[in-house]
Amino acid sequence: MKATIYITGSIAAYKAISVVRDFQKAGHEVRVVMTKEAVHLTSTQTLAALTKYPVLTDLWEEEVANKIPHIELADWTEIAVVVPATANFIAKIANGLADDAASTTFLATVAPKYVVPAMNNHMWSNAAFQRNLSFLRQDGIQIMDPTIGRLAEGYSGKGRMPEPIDIMAWIDSSLKAKERLSGKKLVITAGGTVSPLDPVRYLGNRSSGKMGIALTKAALNAGADVTLISGHISVPLPKSPNLTNIRVETTEEMLEAVKKEFLNTDALIMAAAVADYEPVNYIDHKIKKREQGNELKIFLKETPDILKTMGNIKQENQVVVGFAAETNDLLKNAAKKLEEKNADMIVANDVSHGVFGSNEDQVTVLRKGKEAKSIKETTKVEIAKQIINLVADKLESRKVKNEKNFVN
Repeated sequence: MKATIYITGSIAAYKAISVVRDFQKAGHEVRVVMTKEAVHLTSTQTLAALTKYPVLTDLWEEEVANKIPHIELADWTEIAVVVPATANFIAKIANGLADDAASTTFLATVAPKYVVPAMNNHMWSNAAFQRNLSFLRQDGIQIMDPTIGRLAEGYSGKGRMPEPIDIMAWIDSSLKAKERLSGKKLVITAGGTVSPLDPVRYLGNRSSGKMGIALTKAALNAGADVTLISGHISVPLPKSPNLTNIRVETTEEMLEAVKKEFLNTDALIMAAAVADYEPVNYIDHKIKKREQGNELKIFLKETPDILKTMGNIKQENQVVVGFAAETNDLLKNAAKKLEEKNADMIVANDVSHGVFGSNEDQVTVLRKGKEAKSIKETTKVEIAKQIINLVADKLESRKVKNEKNFVN
């Protein structure tokens, strides 16, 4: 694998040399980018000698053979690791700044990204810094927490860079996780569908699509090919060569898209907030207040039940996951949905306390024949990872079951 190591101006920069060597020992080809601050702490010559590549430190280095060095390196990269990562560099990449060779190259890189912070414990706990870390996690960047130990200031605290051997173990574990859904195809729905009243107005809901997008990123990180079918969302759509984006508006449009993609999929995750009702009569012109008086009566009818439709036609080797957004009787309603929809899992979440649009949540996953799994309040990114792991577990168990049946 082609690995680019970014070294920034933390006193722990000298440890990055060992990280480079460990990557090489693992069989990776390594190149290095350094900030100008890092150059004061460790030698570019040492790293150039180890990697057999020049170290990129300046955007204005002479271009070679019509190549733009930082773009060429970004395109070359298959994994990017910032070690150690300072609070300043994290702030830059969290907010999309690109004012030097390191931040510009990192911004131009589409490969998986890993960040290993190292700093004073007071900087680590600063609220603004923690917000920046949250931004990185939302963008799908992997963060390794620092350890508690003796800092450069002479006292102990959280902020010390982990040892290189632990960093490699963390990255190896993540890379193995990327193989869990390799060769699998997932269909994920996100956001809210709408029911038009007239050419201007519609019935909708408060879904932001954040959970569906987080699930999509987690599935991609696990090596899956993903088709994302999204309605109205308030967050950017992810981009990946392994991702197909399909946009829809209404429940009927989402149903048709899901049915088409479901035939060749291994798992369907219905995270979208599907509109359950639509007007009986659509008005083909804007409804005027003066024509309606003080009241506007709208008669509604049920929309198609996508989850139940897919649950009824799923094959033995397919996994179907639904969501139950409830304001009361959470587990009772979710358990009923699990049976009635013939789903393999239902993710139950209480939406009575401002979940919509939030970056955090807490859910309970109900599975047939197993105890409910509670995921305590954490980021939607972390919840998505755990749900994807449960889907991978289910697919693997069905594979084993099918192999046993074949042998018998």
